[in-house]
Amino acid sequence: MRSSFENLEVWKKSCRLSVCLYKLLRNSRDYGMKDQMLRSSVSIPSNIAEGSERKSIPDFQRFINIAQGSAAELRTQIYISREVNIFSDLDAKELIQELKSISKMLQSLHSSLKKP
Repeated sequence: MRSSFENLEVWKKSCRLSVCLYKLLRNSRDYGMKDQMLRSSVSIPSNIAEGSERKSIPDFQRFINIAQGSAAELRTQIYISREVNIFSDLDAKELIQELKSISKMLQSLHSSLKKP
């Protein structure tokens, strides 16, 4: 039996990233980009949680893939946000590094589920 999603480091890390984004974007007036980034960020841990609670490994893997897509989407939004000065170069660099780390963790989790 699998342990709860709350015990997964990738879930914890992606939740922290989402909270960080909420704080960084608190005063942003670019509501369209802000909304899109927050939705993407929340999608990552939400899909990990939903997939973990599914009763089959293939379902869990599918939701991990969706979380990976959301991480890539968010990275793209951060690159764009840096160019239009929503984020400083430093903030964008740190967020991108964190997302790349999360993506690697998601890939490792996905791969670990293939093993008997």
